[in-house]
Amino acid sequence: MGKSAIVILNWNGRNHLEKFLPSVIENTKGEGVRIIIADNGSTDNSIVFLKEKYPQVEIMVFDANYGYTGGYNRALDQIDADYYVLLNSDVEVTAGWLHTILDYMDSHPDVAAAMPKLLAYDNKQEFEYAGAAGGFIDIYGYPFCRGRVLSKVEMDQGQYNDNTEIFWASGACLFVRASAFRSAGKFDEKFFAHMEEIDLCWRLKRMGYKIMVIPSSVVYHVGGGTLPNNNPVKLYLNYRNNLFLLQKNLSRSRLIPIIFVRLVLDGTSALVYLAKFSFGFFWAVFKAHLHFYCNIFATHRKRREFARLVKAEEVGQIYKHSMVFNFIVRKNRTYNELLTRDK
Repeated sequence: MGKSAIVILNWNGRNHLEKFLPSVIENTKGEGVRIIIADNGSTDNSIVFLKEKYPQVEIMVFDANYGYTGGYNRALDQIDADYYVLLNSDVEVTAGWLHTILDYMDSHPDVAAAMPKLLAYDNKQEFEYAGAAGGFIDIYGYPFCRGRVLSKVEMDQGQYNDNTEIFWASGACLFVRASAFRSAGKFDEKFFAHMEEIDLCWRLKRMGYKIMVIPSSVVYHVGGGTLPNNNPVKLYLNYRNNLFLLQKNLSRSRLIPIIFVRLVLDGTSALVYLAKFSFGFFWAVFKAHLHFYCNIFATHRKRREFARLVKAEEVGQIYKHSMVFNFIVRKNRTYNELLTRDK
């Protein structure tokens, strides 16, 4: 097995490290895998705690909060490994979680990234919102998961226990081949946080790689540790980054029509927020669009720079219908119910 490094990005997460780092250490004992904490300018005494309690863990300290994208890019630039395992600080891992996936990637060189099954820490029979059993997007770029479609989160009853090619692997626990990560251009730091892993996975797929979920590896994720789901900042990042994502990766034939539809749909949701006097959320959508327009030429340059690596304009695992329409109108509330639209 190739050299591997588990990298946990920390920002004022001492409470998470106290609670969840022991499970990581316990379940990687004797495995010869480096455990590295990359600290994004924390001010909560995280570093002092780590040095006192876990001297066996390597520590990198950055001078500011560079977000998920900048923090990981800076950390991974300094790590010599064949595989990176990017792990949120609020994840509890289980026995066998690591090598189940690393062994699979070793024997499948066409797989650039993979993820375990993500279950909720607070209800371990339920899928976790941020990744569940593998990520997908619909024709308009809205993400969903096997086990979580919009607000509907399923109970884990073994319905998604097969190894499956997916569209994106969750950044909460992301296994990535180091050579592929570097070839794809690493994380786009313009994203800062949210949807950066979807952007990376889309690029990897366009380069000809596969993204997989290996559900026999299981971890438990708290989720929302940095920003809760009802936070306007998170809404802003999701709306803005989704537009960045589409502009960078859509095929030329679909780029303009899909972006146009998304702008209309986003504008409609902003008006709904306004009608409900949710001014913070209305402003979040407005600001997301403003910043998308301000960056449109810079984003186009990134698209052109990556074009030389593209082997396929169109890639698989994109849901060919509107997931949102089928969820609301047709009442397709689970991944398996959505699949009936493709049959």
